Amino acid sequence: MKTTMPYLRVIVFMIISFFLLEFLVGTGDKLAVMDYPIIWAVLFMLLVVAISLEVILAAIQRVLYTGLSDNAKEHFVKSDNSFSEWIHTSYAKLMDAKPMAQEQEIVLDHEYDGIRELDNTLPPWWKYLFILTIIWGFAYMIYYHVYDGTNQFQEYEMEVAQAEAQIEEYKKNNKDLIDANSVQIMTASSDIEAGKAIYMENCVACHKADGGGGIGPNLTDNNWILGGGIKNIFHTISEGGRAGKGMVAWKSELNPNKIAQVSSFIITLQGTNPADAKEAEGDIWNPSDADSGIETITE
Repeated sequence: MKTTMPYLRVIVFMIISFFLLEFLVGTGDKLAVMDYPIIWAVLFMLLVVAISLEVILAAIQRVLYTGLSDNAKEHFVKSDNSFSEWIHTSYAKLMDAKPMAQEQEIVLDHEYDGIRELDNTLPPWWKYLFILTIIWGFAYMIYYHVYDGTNQFQEYEMEVAQAEAQIEEYKKNNKDLIDANSVQIMTASSDIEAGKAIYMENCVACHKADGGGGIGPNLTDNNWILGGGIKNIFHTISEGGRAGKGMVAWKSELNPNKIAQVSSFIITLQGTNPADAKEAEGDIWNPSDADSGIETITE
């Protein structure tokens, strides 16, 4: 006596379990088994349970089978093998190949070195697949060339735009990734106070406590040697001033967030007109030249 493909039931059960767990637990970005490795243990336990149930079912079936009459046993065996017979029949139809015993009927006349050719027809599965590709081709043509569907170039541009937006959001939430291109003016009092503390610790020797300038230039007027605005100030502090006579680069001492804080504090010094301020150096900076449209960060 045979049971009806227990291995097939186990495989189907495990596939359904996998997709069900993926649906219930999955985050959408990655497979649930990657985010939560414990799911492998759950799937293994489900596999053990499925195999155990199949063993129990087979034992019960065998006990019941022994208690049947001869006619009932014959009927049970036929019904039990019906599914297997259906699979074999379907496979034979899809292949449509001549049995070896009947190959003599389709042997072609020519042969070479004892090798003869059979005149087999194309398998039905191949024909169905070919017809499906034709249908798919028409659907593709109608969608992309008649109804102007999104082509691969547009999809690429959309994905690039989405990736850039995600990068900007990531930078916004990870302040140590700020650079001169993405930095924005910080207006929160906590950031300004932090920037002031950094300034008092590192910058007063050259620029004075009030920003009026000493060895370094005046930071309170509208003139800038290397350009004003949050982006240029950030870049100057990070990379240093003019080669040989400018400020040293502070990027090895201060992280990007601290540079952004002290840069924002320096901007607050604009127009304060401290006593004994150093004469203006450089060119007058017009904020609309480069920093127009900069959004301020408020917290």
